[in-house]
Amino acid sequence: MNKPVLVLLAFALFACAQKRSVVEVAPSAIAPPPSAVDHMAELAHYGYDAVLWQHASAEAYRLQQQGYELAKLRLVENLKVADKRPPAVIVDIDETVLDNSPYQIATAAMGHTYDQASWKAWSDRSAAAAIPGAVAFLQYARSLQCNIFYITNRDLRERATTLRNLDSLGFPQADEAHLLLMDGTSDKTERRARVASDHQVVLLVGDQLRDFDERFKDRSVNDGKSTVDTMADTLARYFILLPNPMYGTYRDAVQGKGTDAEKHMNMDAWFQRNGK
Repeated sequence: MNKPVLVLLAFALFACAQKRSVVEVAPSAIAPPPSAVDHMAELAHYGYDAVLWQHASAEAYRLQQQGYELAKLRLVENLKVADKRPPAVIVDIDETVLDNSPYQIATAAMGHTYDQASWKAWSDRSAAAAIPGAVAFLQYARSLQCNIFYITNRDLRERATTLRNLDSLGFPQADEAHLLLMDGTSDKTERRARVASDHQVVLLVGDQLRDFDERFKDRSVNDGKSTVDTMADTLARYFILLPNPMYGTYRDAVQGKGTDAEKHMNMDAWFQRNGK
């Protein structure tokens, strides 16, 4: 048999082998049936996307800038309301004025999630950058004689490192009198009331709806959207909400607070109900 024929035969055998290898791959090996999808694992993957979006996307960057631009407009408007008390602006800290996405990236890279020890190590560095627009807005508010209060669910052990971080970035009134840390409860209602007792609270800024009102902790009815509708006018005037998909508050509304097995069941049920 001459060489050209041998070459053609070899090529034909190779092509057949390739074709056979494709046919022999079972469809289930390519994509599992819907009932076999682990929705918890899928959402864990989306958690990485959330961190990536928060840290790297121009969209998140622009939304943060836009939030603080709107905050200036709302501030000026709300200061027109006469009140004998001095005006105050209340802000959350994490993902509102300080960017902790590098911490989220580091934990994700190691295959971990938030825990108190790793968080404390991060916050002790006082290395968080400012959220775009935050410093300029709060300096502007201070120039209009507003007092700035930082209400955060960082714990009492983080007082010194938090103040150092804020001060190093130029945030106004970064002192003990204006920093209200978590002391036993994550509910900020009492701390907000403490400020409002002798100040006219003209604006609040946060990355979670609970930074405005504790009623948003309950997401059992329509995932909390009904509460948003009920409070729409007040939210529009007094609250600036910044983007943050990293914390997963919305996920808790779907999967609940039970055991891992119960969370799996709730998550699967949600996908079955809402998938079209």
